[in-house]
Amino acid sequence: MKILVIGNGGREHALLWKLQQSPLVTQLFCAPGNGGTAEIAQNVDIPIHEIEKLKLWALDQKIDFTVVGPEIPLSLGIVDAFQKSKLSIFGVNQKAAQLESSKVFSKRLLQKYDLPTAQAQIFDSYSKASSYISQAAFPLVIKADGLAGGKGVRVCKNKVEAKKALKEIMEEKLLGDSGASVVIEEFLEGEEVSYLGLLDGKIFLPFPASQDHKRALDGDLGLNTGGMGAYSPVPWFDEVWQKKIQKIIMKPLLKAFKSEGISFRGILYIGLLISQGKPYVLEFNVRFGDPEAQVLLFRLKSDLLPVLQATAQSKLKGIQLEWDLRPSVCVVMVSGGYPQSYQTGYEIQGLEKVPQDPDVALFHAATVLRENKVLTQGGRVLNVVAKGKDFEEAVQKAYACVHHVQWPYVFFRKDIGARVCPSLKLRS
Repeated sequence: MKILVIGNGGREHALLWKLQQSPLVTQLFCAPGNGGTAEIAQNVDIPIHEIEKLKLWALDQKIDFTVVGPEIPLSLGIVDAFQKSKLSIFGVNQKAAQLESSKVFSKRLLQKYDLPTAQAQIFDSYSKASSYISQAAFPLVIKADGLAGGKGVRVCKNKVEAKKALKEIMEEKLLGDSGASVVIEEFLEGEEVSYLGLLDGKIFLPFPASQDHKRALDGDLGLNTGGMGAYSPVPWFDEVWQKKIQKIIMKPLLKAFKSEGISFRGILYIGLLISQGKPYVLEFNVRFGDPEAQVLLFRLKSDLLPVLQATAQSKLKGIQLEWDLRPSVCVVMVSGGYPQSYQTGYEIQGLEKVPQDPDVALFHAATVLRENKVLTQGGRVLNVVAKGKDFEEAVQKAYACVHHVQWPYVFFRKDIGARVCPSLKLRS
């Protein structure tokens, strides 16, 4: 089969890496891809938002199956467009994609069907939002309505921080049109969990839980990012929790989808917060998380391709997934200054020093190959993923590889996985 993966990040490199292992695959393509995907697939120079060009290219090349990585093409209706042209594709349609592309849409859905979530108010007026902040209790959370690459959520400790965040989002338009409306909600204290699974419209097939590190700096300090690292599984998230989530969230959510006419076939990512023994929905994503995909796909033993096809065809009934029981850890290496301003175009040194170990992988996230040199091309540049007999070994393997790779102003958190192996002392 000829497979096209759409996207250019670490998630897409990990998807290609896993799909390459399928005996069903004869050719792999990636649009637009990066310096790492070029090693295992043919990169196609079409941007992710050029839906018509992607569709025509897939028709011309007789692509058998397309896998959509990022949220932007899903929100633009790529699945609807491909399906109208009789092209097989994995991902949610445009209506279902609103669960991620609009925080307002998802919050109203949660409120309407009384699913557990933080209490919130919705505003499309800066002055009304500002007035609300003036009398609100703190801390609180301000969320830009639209897609913002993981940078649209601000946790504000006081009125000064909240007013500043609101002005940047709604008046200064630092996030563009994504900040036309905002959700202002109560701050919930607790443990965040990334809960992903395949949903074929009726049947939900959960993945093991994972946790990511969203803040830029060690100790969970600094600005929110697209993700600085992740690990799986989550030791305390056991079968009891799985059953609790199914009962409290998944069953009512599937009923809500049916009532709203949402046909959801793809990846459902629920950002959970566990507070005082109760789960709350923080957010929805409609695609593989990044960097959660990297740690989950690295643990998946089953052939990924037929499972994605079954999801797209509403045929998940009876399918079970096999997982490596060993934990995996991902450390994200970024450009200095991320998630704010940073420089690109630096040559990455030391890639050849990364050990050829089946329990270690290096996924490219924002790189480009020019004149046989791998250069940085964005904020989150590389993902180093490792498995071990326990978390301590996995973390040590990952950081041992990280220290082989260098470029000017490279930065990474030094405490990825510290929550699951707090005794571990990482090298600086």
